[in-house]
Amino acid sequence: MASNSTTYKQMKEDFVSNLSGGSVTEINYVTAVGPIAFVLWSVLQSRQSFFKPYKPLSFVVDFILNVVAPLLGMTLYSDTPLLLCGLFLVPAIFVYALPPNPAASRKKLKLPPGSQSQKASSALGVLSTKPFLTTYRGSMLVLTCLAILAVDFRLFPRRFAKVETWGTSLMDVGVGSFVFSAGVVAARPMLKERAQGRTTPLGQRLLYSMRHSFPLLVLGIVRLISVKGLDYAEHVTEYGVHWNFFFTLGFLPPFVAIFQSALNVIPSYAAIALLLGVLYQVVLESTPLKAFILTAPRVDLFSMNREGICSFVGYLAIFLAGQDAGMFVLPRSINPRSRVSHSTQRTTLLLIMAVWSGIWTVLYFFTTNFSYGAGLDVSRRLANLPYILWIAAFNSAQILACCVIETVFFPSFYSAVDAKSEQEAYETATSRVLRSFNKNGLAIFLLANLMTGLVNMTVPTLDVGPAGTMGILVGYSAVITSVAVALDAWNISIKL
Repeated sequence: MASNSTTYKQMKEDFVSNLSGGSVTEINYVTAVGPIAFVLWSVLQSRQSFFKPYKPLSFVVDFILNVVAPLLGMTLYSDTPLLLCGLFLVPAIFVYALPPNPAASRKKLKLPPGSQSQKASSALGVLSTKPFLTTYRGSMLVLTCLAILAVDFRLFPRRFAKVETWGTSLMDVGVGSFVFSAGVVAARPMLKERAQGRTTPLGQRLLYSMRHSFPLLVLGIVRLISVKGLDYAEHVTEYGVHWNFFFTLGFLPPFVAIFQSALNVIPSYAAIALLLGVLYQVVLESTPLKAFILTAPRVDLFSMNREGICSFVGYLAIFLAGQDAGMFVLPRSINPRSRVSHSTQRTTLLLIMAVWSGIWTVLYFFTTNFSYGAGLDVSRRLANLPYILWIAAFNSAQILACCVIETVFFPSFYSAVDAKSEQEAYETATSRVLRSFNKNGLAIFLLANLMTGLVNMTVPTLDVGPAGTMGILVGYSAVITSVAVALDAWNISIKL
């Protein structure tokens, strides 16, 4: 029996090793399924008020559109993602053409007024909880949670699994996006400080960041012990022998706190991220570091975990790029001093985001193109400059897409005059499922990790056919979605 389990473990490790990925274009098509399905959600909500009140049928449709749709994109429709996008767009156009539900239009008209006293008692803060950010972060988490289990089945194309050293894949973009989206919300404390005109001393910032890091590092240690103790199949060249993604996430906050001081010299997080990425790339190309990361023998603790330790520089740059996006995406108004209308503020935000998406994309093109640029290859294992730029470009475009959808279907959110009406408008413009994933992101990601381990230890995933695979994946996603929505319904927020 021991030899059987050993060979099966070896088979599983081989199944996720030495892969070369697929094209960025195909990854864009597959990840477009989420926003396109959300267009249908938005049409149903804005025209028919379908998800208000939230009944069991509303939950089922919400789950199908925001969880099952991306799952289909990475499994059964992996070769024809554009067909799947079409299958969601056609009903969206059809529902949009129907006369709107009178209740939905009445709801829109009722939003602003509010008496003076009410306005004073619940005035709007400097930062608002923006629906499009909830949608973006929620859908990123859904994709990540789906892929970590789907990758163990044969139905999930090998070109979507993490590449060995050079190349791009769906799961590679997932890891980076997780870090980028954490960076976006990390801009909140900074913006609050600016609004109040105060600065926190470095020591205090470091102390606060350590508090934030501690639970993540504990999770990293727990994962390490459980993987080694349960003899679980692992891919060593991903982060190293002992390192894992929780360690990368856990070490980010203190370094970010230190880099915050650099803002006095370099006034933009994006510039710091670029500088860090370029310097790291120069070191990789001009010293033996690249050869060390890829080929050195694993003789001591540092060389055993060289991938995780060295790629940390790249992830730090991605986090800072995300933080830069957060600096202009999170504030209620782009320029609080100017008295311009909500629609002008909105157009300005869309333009800034489009410009940044363009900048990151152009930089990515010039670092990776062989004819016109530096001709560098993307490597998630190294988290090199092309990888940093790819993640920044991809996520900026995703946030832009979510923002455009919201601007088209839920413009009334921006005319709310007090906290109560804004909260109502926020709930109207966000999917309950995506909102729940976003609210307890790390806790749900941890649950997804535990359930992935459980499925892998009880089911020989490599031997399961397509129907069985879809059954397991839909069941798994239904469980984590139900837990997320239940936590949201009971208003429980687990801060890790």
